[in-house]
Amino acid sequence: MLPETKNIAQLSDTQIGAVLDALFEPCAALKSYLIPKIRTRPSANYPKLIDFCRACLHTLIDEYETDSQAHSQVCNIVCAHPRLGVPKRDISSLSVHSQNEQKSLNCGDPNGELGQKLARMNELYEEKFPGLIFVVFVNGRTREEIIEIMKERIASSNWKDEVRHAFDAMCDIALDRVNKLEAKL
Repeated sequence: MLPETKNIAQLSDTQIGAVLDALFEPCAALKSYLIPKIRTRPSANYPKLIDFCRACLHTLIDEYETDSQAHSQVCNIVCAHPRLGVPKRDISSLSVHSQNEQKSLNCGDPNGELGQKLARMNELYEEKFPGLIFVVFVNGRTREEIIEIMKERIASSNWKDEVRHAFDAMCDIALDRVNKLEAKL
């Protein structure tokens, strides 16, 4: 259960970190970057908090070109998200949220044609964008649909644009998680 957002700036670092873990994926780099910023700006609700996080992450993208620490943070934050289409034997390494979000990708045989194609697309993506993994808001899409998105992004994006896509997807996923968590209340 998430605490009220009006009190989030007064929570301990550990408590704010737990909120970020629930909204995003557990990631020390994300927490060390966002917690000090969250403390400076109260948010009326979770969508506004996530939009603030998105703006902060976009700022980090602009810093990465001149700051090697920012570059490392960017890679660590993006790579905190699981690789799409993780085989069922490896699914226990995913957060509960990611397991549920990737259900449409994990059905069928991971060694079958589509599973192999998704694995190959992950490899191609990671070759083109060193230090990143492909992040997209799955939102019930099939493997075929995700593969098409991967092809488009490999063909048209540069590294900086791809980080922006990844951060936007992470924030869209966080918004979806908030909606699902609030629906349970």
